[in-house]
Amino acid sequence: MTDGRGGEPDPPLAPGYYLGLLSGTSADGVDAALVLMDAQGHPDLIHARSFPYDPEVRRGLRTLAGDDCLRRLGTLHVEIAEAFARAGLEVLGDAGIRPERVVALGSHGQTVYHAPDGPRPFSLQIGEPAVIAERTGITTVADFRPRDLAAGGQGAPLVPAFHQARFAARDHHRVILNLGGIANLTWLPAGGGVTGFDTGPANVLLDAWAHRHLGTPFDRDGAFAARGRVRARLLEALLADPYFSRPPPKSTGPEHFNLAWLDARLAQWDGPLDPADVQATLAVLTARSAADALRRHCPGAEAVYLCGGGVHNAALRRALEEALAPLPVATTAALGLAPDWVEACAFAWLAARTLQGLPGNLPAVTGARHPVVLGAVWPGRPGRAYPDAFLDGD
Repeated sequence: MTDGRGGEPDPPLAPGYYLGLLSGTSADGVDAALVLMDAQGHPDLIHARSFPYDPEVRRGLRTLAGDDCLRRLGTLHVEIAEAFARAGLEVLGDAGIRPERVVALGSHGQTVYHAPDGPRPFSLQIGEPAVIAERTGITTVADFRPRDLAAGGQGAPLVPAFHQARFAARDHHRVILNLGGIANLTWLPAGGGVTGFDTGPANVLLDAWAHRHLGTPFDRDGAFAARGRVRARLLEALLADPYFSRPPPKSTGPEHFNLAWLDARLAQWDGPLDPADVQATLAVLTARSAADALRRHCPGAEAVYLCGGGVHNAALRRALEEALAPLPVATTAALGLAPDWVEACAFAWLAARTLQGLPGNLPAVTGARHPVVLGAVWPGRPGRAYPDAFLDGD
């Protein structure tokens, strides 16, 4: 067989045992074949068996067949990937860097469901990595969360390892608080021993409530929340959710904190509430839940550094400063990295670790049984996949 680039033969394969695993469209079970491969690529079948699916698994697969929801999911899987690829190429164009100079890209993808607890933990991110690798030509590392989950972890948060590498100091006890859809904190004590976990909602409820009542994707500058007043009784009802008192390791997402969750608690309120009051209360919910978690789990903290989109919400910032007082609060810009780009940098860093065969999770954060190499690798186009992508010059 040739490599498709001028008729040159493929390099020899690594000889040894290989396993092939397959389930066909009949969805009746798994076929497993053990083969012994020689350097010329000739496989000798050593042993093979078929393993029927559990009847419940078969029923589940059959109910999915033809499901329009899956068609939409599959379409979005590709559309998200196309958007990711365009974004990557645009950034390279802005920077004047050719794609072939990029060693690899790390794609977190778009999380559509995160379910780390229960008998079958999973976290599903879409954004087909094969499409990203093909459109950009760049070796793509993706699917970061499943391996940590397979090792008994939460699969999240994954950024504390990067926070440790980028922001830890030998003589300061620091906390990094990321305000994305969900808030997560990383405790960076001067003596080491980093920990981290999701504290609860950050923007996910604020955005959803603003969209419902303003028709906007988010509360720009926190102006909607600034018009309202905090309802103390509602705040305490929201803070009574068991998630907030659960010890880490823990992670969460919009599967838990969503408008249905909020509506269920608002239904217990006597009489109507001004939507701006609810928004103001939600801002303080984020601040109080993060501050309470910090005080319980970050003894001796000396400063808090914020990152993520929530840093632009003035109402949320004020609520955090009040809840965290007397601790000084700044953004990660004070540590040399703009707060909007910390997480994207984290997944570039994680991609580099994956390519070096280095673990990217922190078991003390996620609860995994041991460190694991995260993600899977989709090589770039032939002739420029890593390690050939280590290029100098323009």
